[in-house]
Amino acid sequence: MDPGRVGLARGTDCGHNSGMPSRSRPKRPAAAKAPDPAHILVVDVGGSHIKFRMGARGSIRRFVSGPDMTAADMARQVRKLARDLPYEAVSIGYPGLVLRGRIAAEPYNLGPGWVGYDFEKTLGRPVRVINDATMQALGSYEGGRMLFLGLGTGLGATLILDGIVEPMEIGHMPYKRGRTFEDYIGERGRKRLGKKKWRKAVAEVVARLKQVLEVDYVVLGGGNVAHLKELPDSARLGDNLNAFKGGLHLWSGDDPLAVSISRRQRAAAPASSAR
Repeated sequence: MDPGRVGLARGTDCGHNSGMPSRSRPKRPAAAKAPDPAHILVVDVGGSHIKFRMGARGSIRRFVSGPDMTAADMARQVRKLARDLPYEAVSIGYPGLVLRGRIAAEPYNLGPGWVGYDFEKTLGRPVRVINDATMQALGSYEGGRMLFLGLGTGLGATLILDGIVEPMEIGHMPYKRGRTFEDYIGERGRKRLGKKKWRKAVAEVVARLKQVLEVDYVVLGGGNVAHLKELPDSARLGDNLNAFKGGLHLWSGDDPLAVSISRRQRAAAPASSAR
């Protein structure tokens, strides 16, 4: 696990854009002052859809992803669909391992070509990359010791302990019966177990992780929270819009994972609630 500093995503373009006329290639971004939050494009990469929005109030646009979606496909599609948006910088939430702002492993639920891909070259602006669960966790944090779990195609997880952010890869850790946590409470688990047993598995995993990690509360996000009838004890429902909020935070200072003192000091443990 990396203590979690993210920076500009760099690498090679792997020749994906070599057939484009030179006049249509975006210019290489240059160093500049901090971007206007209203002109930051936040891209939330998921196993079934890619969603993006500019600023805090822009409309959300989306397109289908899936197991054949490569990094080049994603970047070109975002560039095409966002060509009318005057964005100055880009934040990308990636569903996989990110170390020091660079994608460190290929995704489990998407196509290949993500490690080393040069997003800046394709998108034409400075880019910061972060784990997608961490991006949503940053937007969900209300102080204290929080565990964020993203229930989607896979299982994303991030700890924020009194303002210290720790992205994690819990989803691929062994859980029981030769299966991983993701095999139980990710989308594969929901389909294999059925909704009733899947809900029970979610409650069990939340209880175990809360106890082992000694957190004050757990925030559940991701598309599959819609399939829960009630929330486990000491858990609260996140909002998928918090991913966009977290993406804006990435450009708020030199350390994208620094959480402000005021947010660290907020009371943290919410009461259990039902949907």
